[in-house]
Amino acid sequence: MEFNEDEIILCVANAYTKSFYVGEGFKNLPQSILDELKIMCVLFTEDIGGILILKFDEDGNLEYETRNAPDDFGYDEIGSVLKIKQFQREKRELMESLENYYRVVFFGEELEEE
Repeated sequence: MEFNEDEIILCVANAYTKSFYVGEGFKNLPQSILDELKIMCVLFTEDIGGILILKFDEDGNLEYETRNAPDDFGYDEIGSVLKIKQFQREKRELMESLENYYRVVFFGEELEEE
């Protein structure tokens, strides 16, 4: 699987190789967060198929990307969209925390206190 050098990958789950990968800059996250990401992403690929990539855009926003092999007729494209929307609802707090972490660690921003 190829990525652009400028892509900041949080994690990847791959149904084809039955693997989970955490990006280099994120291996020091608390184990409970890494476990939650792994469960979420692996369950996605088990249900939908293909590859799920969580990455950050240039502004520090978390993006979901899916890929599938051209001959993967079991890949559920519609299901992938629905599952991502479900994650965005159910895992909103986790994703916002990861975006804040990224902005602080990679951009040097300071967190705004509420």
